[in-house]
Amino acid sequence: MTISTVPPDRNTSLSSMRYDPRLQVETRSDDLDLTSGLRLIRRRVVMIMAIVMLLMAVAATVISGLKPTYHAESRLIIHTPLATKLGTDESGRNDPLDATSETERLLSRSIAERVIRDLRLNEWPEFNPALQEVSPIGKIRSMLRGWIDSEKPSLPIRDSIEPIIPRYYKALRVWRDGQGDVIQIGFDASDPELAASVPNRLISIYLEERKDSLRGRVDAAEEWLLLRIDEQMGRAKAARDAADAYQKATDVASNDDDQVEQIKSIMELGERRTKIEQSRAEARATISALEAADDPSLVLQNMVIPDSIVAMQRELRAQEQDLERLLETYGNTAEAVVDARAKILKSRTDLSLATDRYLQSIHAKLAALDHEDDAIRSALAAAHEKRTRSALAQTELARLQRMADKEQTDLDKLEEQRRGLAAQAMLPGAELEVLSPAAVPLAPQGRGRLFYLIGALLASISIAVTAAFVVEMLDNSVRSFDQMAGMSRIPAGFIPHLKRKDRRDPSMLFGSIQDGMFDEAIRSVMTSLKQSNGGKLPNSIVVTSAHSGEGKSLVARSLAIDLAANGIPVLLVDGDLRLGNLDSFFKSELKQGLNEFLCGQAGMRDIVHHHPSGIDFIPAGNASLHRRVRLTDMADIVAMAASQGQIVIFDSAPVLASADTMHLTALAERTLVVVKWGKTSRRAVEFCLHQLKTARNAEIAVAINNVNPNKHAMYNFSDSELFVSSLRKYHEFT
Repeated sequence: MTISTVPPDRNTSLSSMRYDPRLQVETRSDDLDLTSGLRLIRRRVVMIMAIVMLLMAVAATVISGLKPTYHAESRLIIHTPLATKLGTDESGRNDPLDATSETERLLSRSIAERVIRDLRLNEWPEFNPALQEVSPIGKIRSMLRGWIDSEKPSLPIRDSIEPIIPRYYKALRVWRDGQGDVIQIGFDASDPELAASVPNRLISIYLEERKDSLRGRVDAAEEWLLLRIDEQMGRAKAARDAADAYQKATDVASNDDDQVEQIKSIMELGERRTKIEQSRAEARATISALEAADDPSLVLQNMVIPDSIVAMQRELRAQEQDLERLLETYGNTAEAVVDARAKILKSRTDLSLATDRYLQSIHAKLAALDHEDDAIRSALAAAHEKRTRSALAQTELARLQRMADKEQTDLDKLEEQRRGLAAQAMLPGAELEVLSPAAVPLAPQGRGRLFYLIGALLASISIAVTAAFVVEMLDNSVRSFDQMAGMSRIPAGFIPHLKRKDRRDPSMLFGSIQDGMFDEAIRSVMTSLKQSNGGKLPNSIVVTSAHSGEGKSLVARSLAIDLAANGIPVLLVDGDLRLGNLDSFFKSELKQGLNEFLCGQAGMRDIVHHHPSGIDFIPAGNASLHRRVRLTDMADIVAMAASQGQIVIFDSAPVLASADTMHLTALAERTLVVVKWGKTSRRAVEFCLHQLKTARNAEIAVAINNVNPNKHAMYNFSDSELFVSSLRKYHEFT
């Protein structure tokens, strides 16, 4: 790169290449864009390949260690013994065999231990962890577990059966075939003969365990029944003795004759009392009628009376009839009439006396009836009391006898159960019908290693692609101006990345830049700044970024070099007062800089230095003086540069790291924010632009730095093809 001796007009265009953003095309969220997915895979192909290779390395290690597994199985049906269904009584077994329960018995711990000991599974490395060699993956797993858990894991004991039990159950499978009673027993092992031996041996051990279990249950039940029988015999004898003792103590008749006599006596006494009550009622009625009547002769006509009184009544009526006949013939004074009346009076007197004597006899009879009623009532009460006592005694005796009978019935039932258990002890535990015994398998089960390798490859690719999609979804960095559509900014263009050796070697910037696209991009950025400033180059430019490490210093220095190369006076100021390194970039040993000037320790001429490339620069100076600077003196530098026709470029500190940038932005005409492609987040850029917009209400130019053209072309942005076409035109031109 050569510096022109005749400086061109500052208002003319620096380069024909400039960034003109195309119309942004927004893709609807409900549109399925297959090319975007292919572009994503293409962008992340290195990551995908790395993940696939890592997963395949692990999978290949695991698959290579797989050993062929042989599977043998036996099918059988477990029946209830036929002899249990031939008994005529209910003393046989009352718990029919259940296929599910028998399946659980086949998986019991005792049977598993006997199978392991009989077939010596502890001598097989696949079942005994103590005989296995620790794989590298196992060593790594143990090491990681040791970092997490401070306790040391216990080593497996060689002669212990505990670590073998889980591996045995893992290889064994016992299940029912559908809803039927067919039970299948399968076993997996690396040795085919061992795979066939385990199901057959398990069946024989099951029969032995079933028989021993039934015998143990019968013995325990019989022992319990014998204890119950002894206790029940004591209770039955006590109940019988209590009934006999009560019968002797109460002298209760055992036959029904006494009870019949008692009932008959009570009935006879009741009948006699009824008759006495009737006689008493008749006597009271007669007495009441005789005592209440004025003429007893009229009352006696309607009553049952003795014959003597009846004769007297008949004679009285005859005399009265004779008197009536005489009165019809004679008068009242006739002698015959007087004699008749005298006879009638005498007859009435005799009848009255007879009636009185009859009334007295009735009173006497009533008294006798009352006395007899009292006697009968006492006898009836005594008979009822005797009957009640006898009934209570009979009831209690019947209760005691029922208790004795109940205890005897319970004793008989226990004896019957004991006889039933004795019969069960003679029966077999279960009957097995082996439909197909386990045979030695001829070929291993499962698929080959190639199948697992292909499956692992497909799974690895799926995981890698998924991881790429996740990384892409989590990527919030800025890669295009399309992603900043809602932000107030002026697109200044893309700046391609330089090789690391070119960024570290200043001579590559001052001399002929190896990457011509970088030079053209810097000119495009300057052109954009000129267009945003009304077609004139701004007198002062602040170059900043959101964070450090995004290439703002490289862009600022490249802009200064480009201006100097075109003969335009430029003053490059290191505005990062704490971390500025402009003096080392120009390889100068300057002692004074911007910090000394702002603190009043140096003058303007003392801090401005000239480089042979034609660039005047001001280093940052002593960073320890930063706290005492006066940023208002920055305006003097801008005024001094304007008086000399220089363009001031401030290499400022990051916006989010220092507040000095806000002050510089207010002084400069234009602000250029450098965003690192694929690193700076959209949120940081948005916040940075908002801060700068607050400091100065003007449009802010944004340049995307460190762009990889090939990777950028893989994105579906509206400016991807523009950058690629510019790159192709440049290569065609060169």
